[in-house]
Amino acid sequence: MLLQETKLGLYCPAGDFYVDPYRGAPYAVVTHGHADHARWGSKQVLTSASGKDLVQARVGDKTAVQGIPFGETVMRKGVKISLHPAGHILGSAQVRIEHKGEVVVVSGDYKTLPDATCESFEPVKCHTFITESTFGLPIYRWRPDEELFADINAWWRECQDEGKTTVLFAYSLGKAQRLLAGLDRETGPILVHGAVVQFLEAYRNQGIDLPFTQYANKENAQAHKGKAMVVAPPSAMGTTWMKKFQPASLAFASGWMTVRGGRRRQGLDRGFVVSDHADWDGLLSAIDATGAEHIGVTHGHGEVLVRWLREQGKDAWKLGAERPEAPREDPGVEE
Repeated sequence: MLLQETKLGLYCPAGDFYVDPYRGAPYAVVTHGHADHARWGSKQVLTSASGKDLVQARVGDKTAVQGIPFGETVMRKGVKISLHPAGHILGSAQVRIEHKGEVVVVSGDYKTLPDATCESFEPVKCHTFITESTFGLPIYRWRPDEELFADINAWWRECQDEGKTTVLFAYSLGKAQRLLAGLDRETGPILVHGAVVQFLEAYRNQGIDLPFTQYANKENAQAHKGKAMVVAPPSAMGTTWMKKFQPASLAFASGWMTVRGGRRRQGLDRGFVVSDHADWDGLLSAIDATGAEHIGVTHGHGEVLVRWLREQGKDAWKLGAERPEAPREDPGVEE
């Protein structure tokens, strides 16, 4: 096997490296900058050029991070490694590994819908494809961004008519930037939580067009009360930080808002169904486009996707028995 599942994560013995190891490794290929993929402690890390700053911020300055352009090949002990756009967040990559004619692609996290804030997903032909399945159920199907942002901007205007500050909760890396790019800049001022601020420079440095934002401190909250859109991580829900925005209308942007009752349980006024992961149709189309005969499935509802793939004649199995739970409190962890 070109890749093996170990307690440290997916390991390539021929090249002596790990892909998204669960803790520090001598040499790691990291798909993107979310905290459950870019973990602290590795000595050397290979990632995409556009995602390098985000990954470096996660793994720390003591780790040597090399960023390479998408499509460029790196040789390691006779194994060819290249990175290809995954469409999840800025710089997110699929890892193509080739050795002695065998090709394996590890998808990391990905989405197939277009996104103005990151490179678009590109299918990569392979013999074995390791796919995520965070939203691997047929109930999960996303609407086009045009419809989503029309609803969010209409809600913002409704809040202004009611004299309420608009507060939109979204994961601070990837989701927040995607939402910021889709806001109507003429509607009003945009305030952002500190957890969101820390990633904006990396996006702007890569030429991503984001609106002007202000820090969501007490002074700006008071100055723009009843007019502003505030973008904050879900970890801010129910905290004393929220008091300065009252009266406010609250919403959460997440794929989990598909499930009825999720909004009510969290005391939200609105729930917007949006994810930076592939929906059911996206998973199936991405897998089909690879031409892979062997499919390893990680995350989420893997058993359902594995069963469906086997019914289609694919060799499919579930991975991740050793995978630790992601730190859910971390505002950088996506869904």
